[in-house]
Amino acid sequence: MGMPFTVEQVDRSRVGRRRITFLTLTFLLTILASWFMADLLWRDGMTVLEWIILLLFAILFAHIAVGFSTALLGFYVLNRNGDPYRITRSIEGESLASLPMASTAIVMPVFNEDPSRVFEGLRVIYRSLELSGRLENFDFFILSDSNNPNNWIQEEVAWVELCKQLNGFGRIFYRKRRISINKKSGNVADFLRRWGRQYRYMAVLDADSIMTGESLIKLVAMMERNPKVGILQTAPRVVNGVTLYSRLQQFSNRLYSPLFLAGLNYWHQGESNFWGHNAVIRVAPFIDYCCLPELPGREPFGGRILSHDFVEAALMRGAGWGVWLAYDLDGSYEEGPPTLIDSAKRDRRWCQGNMQHSWLLSERSFHPANRFHLLQGIMGYVASPLWMLFLLISTIHTFREVLAHRMNIYHAEAYTSVFGYVVEVPEALALFLFTLLLLFLPKVIAVLLALRQERGRAYGGAFRLVLSALLEVIVSTLLAPINMMFNTKFVLYILMGQGVAWVTQKREASEDTDWREAIITHSGQMSFGLVWGVSAFILVPSFFWWLSPVLAGLVLSAPLSIFLGKAGFGRRARELGLFLTPDETQPPQELVRLERHMEECYRHMQPIVQLRDDYGLLQAVLDPYVNAVHVSLLRQRRGSHAVRSYFVTLRKKLLAEGPARLTHREKMALLLDPESMIWLHEQLWKQPSEQLAEWWRLAMRQYNVLTATPVTALYR
Repeated sequence: MGMPFTVEQVDRSRVGRRRITFLTLTFLLTILASWFMADLLWRDGMTVLEWIILLLFAILFAHIAVGFSTALLGFYVLNRNGDPYRITRSIEGESLASLPMASTAIVMPVFNEDPSRVFEGLRVIYRSLELSGRLENFDFFILSDSNNPNNWIQEEVAWVELCKQLNGFGRIFYRKRRISINKKSGNVADFLRRWGRQYRYMAVLDADSIMTGESLIKLVAMMERNPKVGILQTAPRVVNGVTLYSRLQQFSNRLYSPLFLAGLNYWHQGESNFWGHNAVIRVAPFIDYCCLPELPGREPFGGRILSHDFVEAALMRGAGWGVWLAYDLDGSYEEGPPTLIDSAKRDRRWCQGNMQHSWLLSERSFHPANRFHLLQGIMGYVASPLWMLFLLISTIHTFREVLAHRMNIYHAEAYTSVFGYVVEVPEALALFLFTLLLLFLPKVIAVLLALRQERGRAYGGAFRLVLSALLEVIVSTLLAPINMMFNTKFVLYILMGQGVAWVTQKREASEDTDWREAIITHSGQMSFGLVWGVSAFILVPSFFWWLSPVLAGLVLSAPLSIFLGKAGFGRRARELGLFLTPDETQPPQELVRLERHMEECYRHMQPIVQLRDDYGLLQAVLDPYVNAVHVSLLRQRRGSHAVRSYFVTLRKKLLAEGPARLTHREKMALLLDPESMIWLHEQLWKQPSEQLAEWWRLAMRQYNVLTATPVTALYR
């Protein structure tokens, strides 16, 4: 079993048997639970409402059973020391120096991200590859779609400084697209059209991704050893959480995900999925076969595909190339949203992208496994409104039963209600416990595995590990109905035709929680929970207690969101040893370097309030170094006489009246025009101060104060 192998040696009949095992287990669990439910409903015959309840329950329980079956198979794999059919075995036991390499582009699309985090992260990856001795096989590309002038200019200066400090000119490249077509997927497609054929592989990273040099080298080597693999996806670990919410997410990700990832690889094999980042792609087939189709109709269901990764994996597999998950490869990291509200904003985009996939379920060229992945992605969001509908119909059913039989339901025999219907206690409790078993047993197994494998110390010790897991279960139980309400709202908005804008994802924690945003965001959930709870308590008190976990999460949603979003509470939890992960207690050098660099990094000059909104434009016009860097990166364009006259008018207006008198589009137009930027820089220093707007006079006074500190020093 320890001998290297290639994925072409995998027995496809064995893969088929694995999938039969997975599907059979899922089916049997669903049938068993549905039989319990049908037996409980069938006491006095089935009404239409009860048939709807049974159908919804079967669909939703099947969704739960898929996750449980995956975790159970993962436990089987981990309990036998790994899957013999895992792609990492193709390079097992070999030194980094002996692994085969090929030309690889490390691609990082960015959109109004914090330049310090982007370029310090890139510095860490670059240094890690340099220390590994295999840097010559890798080039780096920062692909910017930033439409905020402040971010744009800071990116340019940070890129030049990084190249100077690392001697990275000719290896680290920066490109800013003039027109941001098709968002992230369009940015990557633009790179592939221009430079893709120069590389055999492409490693795609997010702005918050960190990968060690060792992990990148091993990924490329695995691709070299397995020439029919088109995409190789890693399992990124969530790190650098500061708020209590982000620390909870990274703890659960680190503790529970190995179980599920091993299970996914067990039945995915060569038909795995692509998650859009922290993966290596074989460039030639990706260019040839993974062009995203235009969906019929308009957004939100039609138009350009928003969530491209699942579709690209399906296209790659449909063309005959394998897609594998390197589930046991270390050294792949990402960061998560700092608050519940920021997580919901991200889910809003993902929800629309996954809903679009409904068009593709019947695509004949897709492998059945990829259709199942698409269906699971859709169910990840559609399950929320289905759960909501199930609970509401169950509530209505219970209330009708109470009103119809008020004089008969209180008799000597003990009765209660669960899942929205009146049933005898033992049978209802059995179904309830069976459901809890499927939901929470994987978490218990994950904790026991960590303790058995003596990894408890890496989580702060056995006691703190168990306590952290118990607290995580409590908090996740409270968060579940909140996320259900969020996703229900998102799905309804999409069904009503409301699309989503492409906005910057918030990645940094804040010391101050926005109470106003939290109250406005969660007010509907709190009101709904109060009305629902009061109605249940008045009509059927026993039903109220069954609903109490759902109601508690909704009623407490705003204060819970605020509490979890506090960076101070997150730091205090770390001091107490709660929600620790091995990546904190035994961090790799790359994460240590990133934390040290970010602490030392002077993020950006902090201009006075009057200049802050247009500080990027100020730098590009006023500072000779920044102006030269910016102009050198622009493409020379000669427009018509009318176009040049338009730019002349904008230039004069900018100097005489200040940037506040120009629209965002006009400022971007000037920043994209090299002739205008050169003219503005020269004229700003030539013209008498009385001919300049007060804004520019203030900017020049501040600049003169700061000349002792060169702009370039601020990005080291």
